[in-house]
Amino acid sequence: MHLEEIQKLDEKYYMNTFGQRTPVCFTKGEGIVLTDTEGKIYRDFFAGIAVNSLGYGHPKMVRALQDQVAKITHVSNVYYSENQACLAQKLVENSCLDRIFFANTGAEANEGAIKLARKYFVEKDQPDRHEIITLKNSFHGRTLATVAATGQEKYQKPYRPLLEKFVHVEANDCKALRQAVTPNTAAIMVELIQGESGVLPLTQEYVDTIAELCQKEGILLIIDEVQTGIGRTGKLFAYEWYGIQPDIITLAKGLGGGIPIGAFLAKEKVAAAFHPGDHGTTFGGNPLSTRAGLVVMEELLENGLLQHAANVGEYFQKQLMELAERHTEIETVRGKGLMLGVVFQDEIAKDVGTALRGKGYLVGVVGTRVLRIVPPLVVMKTDVDGLIEALSAVLEERKQTA
Repeated sequence: MHLEEIQKLDEKYYMNTFGQRTPVCFTKGEGIVLTDTEGKIYRDFFAGIAVNSLGYGHPKMVRALQDQVAKITHVSNVYYSENQACLAQKLVENSCLDRIFFANTGAEANEGAIKLARKYFVEKDQPDRHEIITLKNSFHGRTLATVAATGQEKYQKPYRPLLEKFVHVEANDCKALRQAVTPNTAAIMVELIQGESGVLPLTQEYVDTIAELCQKEGILLIIDEVQTGIGRTGKLFAYEWYGIQPDIITLAKGLGGGIPIGAFLAKEKVAAAFHPGDHGTTFGGNPLSTRAGLVVMEELLENGLLQHAANVGEYFQKQLMELAERHTEIETVRGKGLMLGVVFQDEIAKDVGTALRGKGYLVGVVGTRVLRIVPPLVVMKTDVDGLIEALSAVLEERKQTA
């Protein structure tokens, strides 16, 4: 179908939750390259919002999924599942956590983590400890509970009164964090790098303060690794950069390499709060999604992809910083690994993103001043060089037409 036909169907039948979509529809992909309905080629530095960790058409992933579809795609969690058990082992043994639960999305993973934290204190006969501290400008999902957890007014306003009690504090403000803690505080839930608000990393001092408060006050530490996990920052989990051990972490996005899957992991003492019937899922941890997860983990841990992502991420950030020295329109470059944000002095991010798309490069735009760059982890240095050249050209062209 041509793009215009697809647009007409979408506008007629789909609920208008995404507004005016970017006018392009992709039909196939290979590596980090996408082809649209008109045959135009793009290099993808957005990866479905940090989801397609192995890029497109990865041979090992294709073979594994074809094999799995031919065998079995879904069974009830009433029964055992080999892929589920093996992926559970792989994630637990490569983390500081002890138990795992599989869901379908990041929002479900975060919802489960919130439920577990609440249940933990009920089991300890402290039901009044039900408040959870999260950060302003955070993003934790779109269910009613995770919307309440999200520290952004625009997501919450349509759904007030909110179901859960969350206290939102400024990121990297240690004083505000300390003041927010009360006898009712159950958990502190944070993204170590806030993705949806412009790739904002937490400082080491702030994370140390969180860990200290949790240890001192018996508060659970929940790290939302939905976007930062599974090699995105150059380590398997972002918490490894900070030298901390969370009580619960949540995962999704890159774990399935494009196949929907989510998960939350917890320390044994916390996980023990869930008893049979306390939580569940129909589709979570199905044989197809967990087979995809096994391929991703194998590539990361056994075939060098984790180190590759770290190396290319370091190179990428260096190239962007050198670009910023030549173009004063760039205020700063921030992030870690292959989760990078280019911050402009002025509100030009959308125009720059559109111009890059015209040159065949896809990036994310956050707000009015930030480009979010989260390519597939298989991206090469030569691909990085191409984007740097294209971005430099866009900025030069803006100067000439100013």
